[in-house]
Amino acid sequence: TTNNMLPIAKSIKPRIIIHGGAGAITRGVYPHDTYGPYRKSLRRIIRLASDELTKPGATALDVATYTVALLEDDPIFNAGKGSVYTRIGTLELDASVMVSRGYHKRASGCMLLQHVKNPVKLAREILIRGEEEDGGGAQSHILMAGPYIEQLARRWGLEMVEPPYFWTENRWEQHRYGLERGIKETTSENMHMAKKANRSSNGIDNSDSDLEPSGFSDFLPKGTVGCVVLDSFGTICSATSTGGLTNKLPGRIGDTATMGAGYWAEEWIEEIKVDDSEKHVKRVIGLSGTGHGDSFLRLCAARTIAALSRFSNLSLKDAIARIAGPSGELEHVAGDRFMNPDGQGGFIGIELIGEESKVVYDMNCGGMFRAWFDEEGRERVAVFNDENGLEEEASEENHS
Repeated sequence: TTNNMLPIAKSIKPRIIIHGGAGAITRGVYPHDTYGPYRKSLRRIIRLASDELTKPGATALDVATYTVALLEDDPIFNAGKGSVYTRIGTLELDASVMVSRGYHKRASGCMLLQHVKNPVKLAREILIRGEEEDGGGAQSHILMAGPYIEQLARRWGLEMVEPPYFWTENRWEQHRYGLERGIKETTSENMHMAKKANRSSNGIDNSDSDLEPSGFSDFLPKGTVGCVVLDSFGTICSATSTGGLTNKLPGRIGDTATMGAGYWAEEWIEEIKVDDSEKHVKRVIGLSGTGHGDSFLRLCAARTIAALSRFSNLSLKDAIARIAGPSGELEHVAGDRFMNPDGQGGFIGIELIGEESKVVYDMNCGGMFRAWFDEEGRERVAVFNDENGLEEEASEENHS
């Protein structure tokens, strides 16, 4: 642990919330057989995660990493196995973790991965190895991308795979469909060369396809995953993982691994008034976002939410709403491009003030796949923006 740790509160009840992506998710567009499997998967994973969190000595970092790895292993989500493809048919995966205290680096992110089975586990390794003199080979670096960090992953003993492991028929069809939507005559010679150079790297030969990368009409996949955990020690960890935007340009960096854009965790001592006297309490927050990453980057969205909460004395719930809720800043920064798909997305989070915690979330779009346990310990699973997570959809009951 570090020397700048704040006092640890006692009797902290562990909390957890997870998400599986957000976007223009509506009942009219997504029938039950489409979103039903998301509910089932979220319910399974939140229960497994809760079991881990209630074990003696469980830490927020370990539980968040464990949970996001489960989400990465489920091909229904756009992270790990089931990640989306770039315009040239390759994979570039990103992940991050951040803790409110306990490690010098506080956060770590890894980008453009093609061989690490669980990117979130690599992000964790970068963070914890920062306690070593040379960072285990990563030195003091917080964000790392590409082949060298994958070499370190192999040296550290993380499970490595070949790109075909990540392939799913659904994501490949989304890739092809996205290319068909493009303006074919704008295809650049550079893109042709890049496709030829990378044809063998993904293990799938699409050289005979008449679908060429063209135009700039990426679309938002629903499936980026994230988790925020509060442990019994009063520490919060945020962990997030993604395959990015469908048919993104190779080398594109989004918000998921960019510190302050798609994730944040922080704590501080705050003065509050109790019966006309001042009392010092510890306040801790953690955030994980999902949506159109370029919009999150323009706002440095997660850090902005945290700053609003800390310096404008807003609750975390109100701060999230200011940025990612309906008519929030994400929507404003997108302007007339909002929901096309610019600007859309949401955040999940946990706030601890003293010994009282709250699980919060908000979104500016049709839905966000999410699951959590409320203050009374009730399991909640929700998809659409108007659900409280307790009442099952009528259509779901009809399919049971």
